[in-house]
Amino acid sequence: MENFKLKYFLGANSCEGFYSVFDKCYLPDGEWRVFIIKGGPGTGKSSFMKYFAAKAADKEIKTLLCPCSSDPDSLDAVILPEKKVVIMDGTAPHTVDPSYPGACEKILNFSELWNDAAFDADKKEIIETTLLNKALHKTASRYMQAAGQLITDNYKTALACTDREKTLNFAQRLCRKLIPAKSDARPGTEWVRFIGGITPRGVVAFSGTVTASADRTVIINDDYGSASNIIIDYVREYALKNGYGIITLKNPFLPSLFCDHIIIPELNLAFATENCYTHFHSDARRIHARRFVSQKQLHLSRERIKFNKKATKELFLSAAETLSRAKAVHDKLEGYYIKAMDFERLTAFAEKFTKDILD
Repeated sequence: MENFKLKYFLGANSCEGFYSVFDKCYLPDGEWRVFIIKGGPGTGKSSFMKYFAAKAADKEIKTLLCPCSSDPDSLDAVILPEKKVVIMDGTAPHTVDPSYPGACEKILNFSELWNDAAFDADKKEIIETTLLNKALHKTASRYMQAAGQLITDNYKTALACTDREKTLNFAQRLCRKLIPAKSDARPGTEWVRFIGGITPRGVVAFSGTVTASADRTVIINDDYGSASNIIIDYVREYALKNGYGIITLKNPFLPSLFCDHIIIPELNLAFATENCYTHFHSDARRIHARRFVSQKQLHLSRERIKFNKKATKELFLSAAETLSRAKAVHDKLEGYYIKAMDFERLTAFAEKFTKDILD
């Protein structure tokens, strides 16, 4: 997976609960082909997608990997945007069911490849382990919810010190300079994804996805999001109004409040937010939020802001540790299903499926 430059999350263990954008990674326009995998943990869903992705990459087909936010070594989806093909894990917590079965989506039922009798001796353990895994995810979610309140408090504090008119004027000038206006343009299309999130490893960010997607990147350095959110929101609306297709990368902690980054593929252009959780190893132009924020006014709340940041860090650490425990429980749960699977049949199916789609 390290060889793939473009990696996104389609779900986030956010401060608002689990937030899924799986339904926003394709269009039901009669052209996209979407394969939704159903099956238990350990039934080879991720391995199947890794095999498919590797074969697509071998043929030099543009391939997007979508790791699992609860286990970044595992895959939740593979997207071939140019071939308009998606393969995704459609099981909880990001349950996906076909909206247009046959016309757009098709179910790949991996439960057909297991031996039902193999579960007889482990039914009680499977149920208990599943419930424990769910309980641990609920605990992690409570830590995240508490962190979200602190992040929001710092954002509102900074926003009160932010010159909105000055920030908007800057965003307008930036858009007029970098995004050519189109006359009589139809509204653009939008793909919604994440490049970061809280995982069993802590906060993970695929910042390289942004820089690999654009020749030009404008980076807004803003730890609180008060100015960057105004700029990114304006860029999003301006690009869509002028008919551009965009990739909107939401904030993985408060996705309903913040959009962190916008990629405009047609222009090879990206606008990105840099903060204490997402850094870009790039010499691209940086806009510092302090030019729009009254530092004197913000300084009056320095103790509260400092406390909130420290407490948020501790809550994120506790959430990550809990997700790590949940992953260990999930690994145990996978063992029961691995024993029941016929992986020879799965391998044969993967080879035929991949050949049919890619050839």
